[in-house]
Amino acid sequence: MPAPRAEVTAHVALGANLGDAREALREAIAALEATPGVRVRLVSSLYRTAPVDSSGPDYLNAVAEVATTLTAPALLDALLAIEQAAGRERPYRNAPRTLDLDLLLYGEARIDSPRLTVPHPRMGERAFVLVPLAEIAPPLVSPEALRAVAGQRIEKRD
Repeated sequence: MPAPRAEVTAHVALGANLGDAREALREAIAALEATPGVRVRLVSSLYRTAPVDSSGPDYLNAVAEVATTLTAPALLDALLAIEQAAGRERPYRNAPRTLDLDLLLYGEARIDSPRLTVPHPRMGERAFVLVPLAEIAPPLVSPEALRAVAGQRIEKRD
């Protein structure tokens, strides 16, 4: 029998702007927690943000820190399955969405494959990622990174 995989700390961005976004994020956290090999450690506050490179109503966003024994591609598969179960459709790039889950960080890993890039390539450009990430994992977000997104509207909701 193979030895169990060591746990890795990963960070997942959550967002929704269609339907009951608050409930969609709550259900996504519950689905993450129910995923074998995933344990939710921390979840940021919810933040209301304007769409970035997208359209539609404002988003609710959060970031979750998880401990996982899944590989990064397997965790991505789990995130995509949770999105699909929530009714996520992809009619065009950056379309409004019932749920969006992005793997931001997977431990110290650097991954650049056709399917997955970690750290997430645009996380440093987005207040809706950096502000909630800084809330739950301050050492991961520099003051310079926060200053770079300071012009983006973001409002703490809870």
